[in-house]
Amino acid sequence: MSFISLIFKNIFRNKIRTALTVLSISIGIAAIVSLVIFTEGTKDSIGKMLKAGDADFMITQKNAADMIVSTISEDRVKEIQEMEGIKDAVGVSMGVIQQQNLPFFMMFGVEGKYLNLTGAHITEGTKFNDNTENEIILGKIGASNLKKGLNDIVNIGGNDYKIVGIYETGNPMIDGGSFAPLEVSQKQFKREGKISMIFVKVGDGENIDSIAQKIESKYPDELVTIKSVDEINKADSGVDIMNGLTWAITLLSIIIGGMIIANTMIMSVFERTREIGVLRALGWKRIRVVQLILGESFLVGIMGTIVGIILSIIAINLIMLSPTIKGFIEPSYNITIFIRAFVIGIILALIGGLYPAIKASKLLPIEALRYE
Repeated sequence: MSFISLIFKNIFRNKIRTALTVLSISIGIAAIVSLVIFTEGTKDSIGKMLKAGDADFMITQKNAADMIVSTISEDRVKEIQEMEGIKDAVGVSMGVIQQQNLPFFMMFGVEGKYLNLTGAHITEGTKFNDNTENEIILGKIGASNLKKGLNDIVNIGGNDYKIVGIYETGNPMIDGGSFAPLEVSQKQFKREGKISMIFVKVGDGENIDSIAQKIESKYPDELVTIKSVDEINKADSGVDIMNGLTWAITLLSIIIGGMIIANTMIMSVFERTREIGVLRALGWKRIRVVQLILGESFLVGIMGTIVGIILSIIAINLIMLSPTIKGFIEPSYNITIFIRAFVIGIILALIGGLYPAIKASKLLPIEALRYE
């Protein structure tokens, strides 16, 4: 029997114990993978928002806990438009309201002539009229979730609006909501004269970084520029919280998973004391015994990782059936996420198998053979 075959045989001697160990590990791995996938999905959605339409970067309130609560004076838009090197700037308001069965329905406000700068492309109907107070356009996902179509009436926050168009941006965070004239959105959320963010388009040949720095220097305690998703923590602490939570769950999973594997392997060594003594008596060196136990531990860790990845994908698909989640975020599947899961699985195997392997290697053949 080959060395690899022996490892597989030992693992499946006690099928129930191995299955429970694999399942325990897989739950931790599934939690990590699912959280990372949704975190990356959130980053992708925010990243798409940052580069909405033709905008080069976005401006939000400095030190705001979240972009939704970012508050900027509307006067800043005109001031930034007049700065050298800037081709255009558009103020956008944003608010979240509960709508039917959707606890997170977003309404964006923008002047109609700047709609293209936000990345919203009309697929049905037309854009709203800035001079009306009861016209909006719905995102493709939002229309599906609300079961509304062109020319239907939708009540948002106690106000009736006529749906004059359906738009699509490719960003579920935006496509799950609606756009209305800027003044209508400001009135809806009682934020007259205030906006949430400013999208900026620089002139041809201009340096984006230097212009962004110029804006921050002019409004040092008020505004912050965001050019990429890596800078989102300047205006939104939610992503940092999710990253911190992911690392906390990862560390907890490694500790608990390592203990579970260690317990399983210690029991296995205990039950096979006499067998290990025979192997040692036949000439097996200590390093060979260590390799045997670590190999078994490694196999259990990898099996748990594979099952965990499968469970996470199933769980994510079930979660995405919810209109609330579907209209707010889209999972981001990245090969690095799965590589990270396998690295964690290997770490679990090493942590859990190291002590039992060393303990097994220290068994003296004569003592092990006497063991009953």
